[in-house]
Amino acid sequence: MQYQRFLPKGAASFSLDYDGPPKKFSFLLLPNTTLLAFSAAIEPLRMANQLTRKRLFEWYVMSTDGDPVVCSNGISIGADSGLQVLERGSTAFVCSGTEPALACDNRVLGWIRRQRLHGISVGGICTGAFALAEAGALDGRRFTVHWENVPSFRELFPELEPTRNLYETDRGLRTCGGGHAATDMMLEIIEETYGSLLATSVADMCLHKRATVGMTRQVSAVSAVLGSRNKKLTSAIRIMQENLEEPLEMEEIARRVAASRRQLERLYQKHVGRSPWQFYFQLRLERAYSLLNETDMSVREIAIASGFGNAQHFARQFKRMFAISPHSYRKTWTLGTKSDQVRDSEPNPDRSFVAKKSRVKVSPCETSMVAGLDVIAALMMWPPPPTASMCPR
Repeated sequence: MQYQRFLPKGAASFSLDYDGPPKKFSFLLLPNTTLLAFSAAIEPLRMANQLTRKRLFEWYVMSTDGDPVVCSNGISIGADSGLQVLERGSTAFVCSGTEPALACDNRVLGWIRRQRLHGISVGGICTGAFALAEAGALDGRRFTVHWENVPSFRELFPELEPTRNLYETDRGLRTCGGGHAATDMMLEIIEETYGSLLATSVADMCLHKRATVGMTRQVSAVSAVLGSRNKKLTSAIRIMQENLEEPLEMEEIARRVAASRRQLERLYQKHVGRSPWQFYFQLRLERAYSLLNETDMSVREIAIASGFGNAQHFARQFKRMFAISPHSYRKTWTLGTKSDQVRDSEPNPDRSFVAKKSRVKVSPCETSMVAGLDVIAALMMWPPPPTASMCPR
């Protein structure tokens, strides 16, 4: 029977006095969705049913047209249906992954808006917040998105500000940053519906240590990564991250943290293993890399948003670090509809909704490539070998 898939067998059990109808969840998978985040949301529901031997939850997979969806790791997942109106009382999540701004079309946006009009809660997993933002579902709400995608999100939706937390719940709207944050978010739903004891048992089945609260940050504090709580160093890093589009002189950064330039140089060499200027430069290039991957902005626009005087200088420095030019790198991605040459020479107002959001004038950058101070761990492994290919997660 169809419902047998919701009642898997298992050795462990949990006694729960409940004979009501199941809670229904629908997951809309967009192209290149992240399998880890999707499965991390599904499995707690399955574990709850398995432990209690009751159909507490049902879960269904949708795609835009009902066809299988290829995830960012190349694995294909079949869909139960295409876009359809959901039953009242259902909960839906938009699941996305790499290139989130290009994975959504007007059919998806229309579907999100229709569900909300019918009183259906529609949340986002990983980068699903991109589609929710374009559909107007995040206005005035607290929400989050994966830290890797924060720079492009801010460029495309400058009026919206994601939090740095693992997941958020705001008046029925649930979003999470992806990965195992999806498990924490679903455990919260289980706890709210059936109690903390069942949620704890499900977490144990998943071998998952729950975050204490949803406000737990997605990434580690910079002081923990560097092994230093030096306030001058952490303050200098924050200042750099907040001034990427219009880079500051080292003397100005040193003045703001009440240190001499020489003192700042020593701190960076000791704790980061490179000069302040090298670190700052890498932050800007990493921001450019993120925007190149996640938006439809032209190379010229990305150069400006990353603090480079002109596209030619930016292209040279990008190739020097990543062993490939920005134009050539973008051509390796298949979801784009126009070449960079056309974008750079002829701005097109009819591009995807991403381009309409980004426009020619780039909004000032408020932070660096991540939602917090936590790019350090990745940067300390740079520069990559000349032949290395930089890939999204």
